[in-house]
Amino acid sequence: MNLFRTALLLAKKDLYSELKTKQIMVTQIIFAGLVIVVFSFAFDPANNTTKTVIPGVIWVIIVFAGILGLNRSFISEQRNDTMQGLLAAPMEAASIYLGKFLANFAMMLIVELVSIPFLFLLFDFKFFGSTPYFILVIFLGSFGFIAIGTFLAALAANSKSSEMLLPLLLFPITTPILIGVVQATRIILTNMDKFSSAVAWIQLVTAYDVIFFVVCFLLIDYVLEV
Repeated sequence: MNLFRTALLLAKKDLYSELKTKQIMVTQIIFAGLVIVVFSFAFDPANNTTKTVIPGVIWVIIVFAGILGLNRSFISEQRNDTMQGLLAAPMEAASIYLGKFLANFAMMLIVELVSIPFLFLLFDFKFFGSTPYFILVIFLGSFGFIAIGTFLAALAANSKSSEMLLPLLLFPITTPILIGVVQATRIILTNMDKFSSAVAWIQLVTAYDVIFFVVCFLLIDYVLEV
């Protein structure tokens, strides 16, 4: 119980700090907006075939906006030896990981809440799929990506080239998640006749999320001690 209480306190600390500075979230939202505008010029929104690229655009936004936040989540703690203070405090290292994960996940959900409706609006996309399943896919994909990304951000934080190292580590490991959620999103948004295939992708992503979240949770002690 103390582990989760401490994690919530750390997440609140990070979110409160972000609300004061508005550095990471504003950058993520601006990036998402730029991606949407660029794609709207590259693909004619009036063309029906353009609708097939929307699932890919959604996950391009989530992935690259997510990396902007993940890169700063642990690097910010290196300043003034804040991380050393957290490690010296009477708390489990897993609490630090869980707190960072919750803060990163919350910020990612806010970015998605702003950017995805804007994308649909700009592309004049008529949503005929299942809204609950679409939200579930976005949630599961974001969960797995942020869970693995937070762990790898902690691993890369001590490197001088952490901003380059994190994407190099993150993309290969999260590829199965990204393939699964893009395929599931495409089916849910454009072809509900193949819904059974979308369910299979959702199950795959869920299993991957659970396995890697547990692995990251167990190994974070060794990563933070390095």
